[in-house]
Amino acid sequence: MTTSNLKRPRSLRIAPTAAATPFARTTLALGASTALLMPALTSAQEVVEVKPVSITVRAPDHNPHGEPGAAYKAKTSGDERRVKPLAETPATITVLTQQQLLDTGRTDLREILRTQPGITLGTGENGNAFGDRYIIRGQEARSDVFVDGLRDPGMTVRESFATEQVEITKGPSATFAGRGATGGAVNSITKQATTDADFTKLSAGVGTDDFYRLTLDANHAFSDDTALRVNLLKAYQEVPDRGPADRERQGVALSLHHKLTDKLNVTADYYHMEGEDKPDLGSWMVGSPASAAKVVKNPPVYVQDTDYLRSNIDTYTVRLNYQHDDDTKLSNLTRYGTTRNRYLVTGARASTYVNDDGEAALARLSNHAGGQDVAYFANQTNLFLNRDIAGMKHNMIFSLELSDHLVRNGQFTVTPLSSGNCGSATTWCVFEDGQGDAYLRQATRTGTRSLWKNKTIGVSAMDAVDVTDKWTVFGGVRIDRIDYSNENGGLRYALHDNLTNYQLGTTYKFLPNANVYLNYSTGSDFNGGESDVTSCGYGGLCLPSGATNDEKLDYFSNFSSPEKSRNIELGTKWDLMGGKLLATAAVFRVTKSDVMEQATLDNYSQEGALNTGKYRVQGYELGLSGNITSKLSAHAGYARLNSELLQSLNAANVGKEMANIARHSASVLLSYKLTPKFTFGGTYTYQSSKFAGSPESVSNDRKLPGYGLIDLFASYKFNRNLSARVNIGNVFDKEHYTAAYTSGTFAYLGDARNVRATLNYDF
Repeated sequence: MTTSNLKRPRSLRIAPTAAATPFARTTLALGASTALLMPALTSAQEVVEVKPVSITVRAPDHNPHGEPGAAYKAKTSGDERRVKPLAETPATITVLTQQQLLDTGRTDLREILRTQPGITLGTGENGNAFGDRYIIRGQEARSDVFVDGLRDPGMTVRESFATEQVEITKGPSATFAGRGATGGAVNSITKQATTDADFTKLSAGVGTDDFYRLTLDANHAFSDDTALRVNLLKAYQEVPDRGPADRERQGVALSLHHKLTDKLNVTADYYHMEGEDKPDLGSWMVGSPASAAKVVKNPPVYVQDTDYLRSNIDTYTVRLNYQHDDDTKLSNLTRYGTTRNRYLVTGARASTYVNDDGEAALARLSNHAGGQDVAYFANQTNLFLNRDIAGMKHNMIFSLELSDHLVRNGQFTVTPLSSGNCGSATTWCVFEDGQGDAYLRQATRTGTRSLWKNKTIGVSAMDAVDVTDKWTVFGGVRIDRIDYSNENGGLRYALHDNLTNYQLGTTYKFLPNANVYLNYSTGSDFNGGESDVTSCGYGGLCLPSGATNDEKLDYFSNFSSPEKSRNIELGTKWDLMGGKLLATAAVFRVTKSDVMEQATLDNYSQEGALNTGKYRVQGYELGLSGNITSKLSAHAGYARLNSELLQSLNAANVGKEMANIARHSASVLLSYKLTPKFTFGGTYTYQSSKFAGSPESVSNDRKLPGYGLIDLFASYKFNRNLSARVNIGNVFDKEHYTAAYTSGTFAYLGDARNVRATLNYDF
């Protein structure tokens, strides 16, 4: 801990405990000496006027939710509705702190999440817009991404330059998240302005593959009531060893905080981020039958000059907090945001074409174009009441949430700008020289594929009751009223329904620093909950194939029910090393029923419903975060997932393993402080093989190989202001694949070895 420059008087309270810092003990000693000398000064008729002097103590990490002195451990959730410390919350919640993100060097949310146990990545294709998508405990979660507790919809690219910490809830959590959240949810906590201290952090990084990254994080308190925080980003890199594929980011985040009265304060935020990528879709799979399919090794770079993926995000948020007294608080969050996603990307698949020169094509190219425009409004009001009732302490929360989301999926026509080189004027191949400009074309928006709208009113009530000093009971219920419509293919599908979800859990503190918990929670979503046109396998509208328009409307309105997910979890949490280290373990079973399946009208007619599927994912998860010793810190986790299809229209699929689920996944981050100035460490990330396929479907026998990666880092602190860090990603340059499309035509490549050096200046 260091002290900043002397500034205007601010309150500073130092408790006289045995653990007080040397600075605190010195201050108390000086105060006592002054008090003893005062009578002598008075008797000598000497009057000394002592003016108040205030010293602001500034910690390196300004995260209000972190555990002081343990950079890899979060003490509380950034979602104020989680009223208990994380060590006392009956759920698996993985928190990635800002220091952890800095040490690993990962910046895009996609890269951050793919290393976490129990999470895998999915792919995009045509109507299923390219962008970030996540699968938590085997269930689609791309629409279950939140920022400060409010849903962040849209298929887009997300950055972490304005992120304080990332919270991943495993298991259904609709009581907090609302509709969806059937496998879990991701909540990013943003950096907020504070009147506690002034600081400025400058960071400049350079590296291989033309990498550079510039960031600014500055907070200034204009008075004890008003503060402004500014975060800026400018970054670029070629995809390691895959240029000219590249990624470019720029953004700004502003947070203005003002204390209106002693009880009422307001915080206004603005967030803007632009992503400009030339995506690399990696490799592809070859071989027949599907069980014999293998990923093509060392694929050529076939990114074309006209390829792009553009994301644009603008978000406005206003927070009001009214603290009536210590036991009564009212908060309100209002947000309006827009996202814009456009892409024209090149895919590749196996080819047998041989040109006139006798040169065999390595792959046949394909084009994928689309776009998605999202506009959304959300308002959340929370009433917090702490009350003693019948000798028990209640932490009650009553919430009202209103949201209005609109998603316009565009229709795009691709026009060739050059003649084909693969046997026809419209077909292109890639040969030995790899990337080129043979596949010149442009994408023009020609209409709207679908207009997806959803208005929701959600009400919830939750309570955490301290029954005794050892037993705490958690309960909650939420009802969401859905007003949904989707204009698609000349038809308008409309749905008005209620989704009811609940949670019940208990913790037993058998030691002062350890507990065991049992939790039961639910999640649900309606037919068409994802905005992916009629892609049933991707959470879009599920309709009978081979049906007339009238039959489609009839089955949608009368024979489809919400998909439901149920989770039961038994776990234990241990707060060790004086609260600086959290160890967790949990066994769980998630069962999803009434799952939509794509089938013909005849099959549905026999069953009489669209909700014909059911599957189960069960396993266990271990976690460790914080300080193992005064010098060694860790953030580690392991997840074992077993999946099985329990019911299906296709009886031959029952008993099969589900796609996109890695049985084993692990991540270990270690950091060792060798000297007060020099720290080094690394990350080991492991994911076992998984099957390709649509999310929440059975495997199609195409298996993506597993991988294990090692990243290293080292940092050196020259003085209290200046420090440097070096990151080496994928040290052994291992070729690995993060996701595969159903047919195997996409097998996304992870980044090759890369090196980055960053200089940080804090003042």
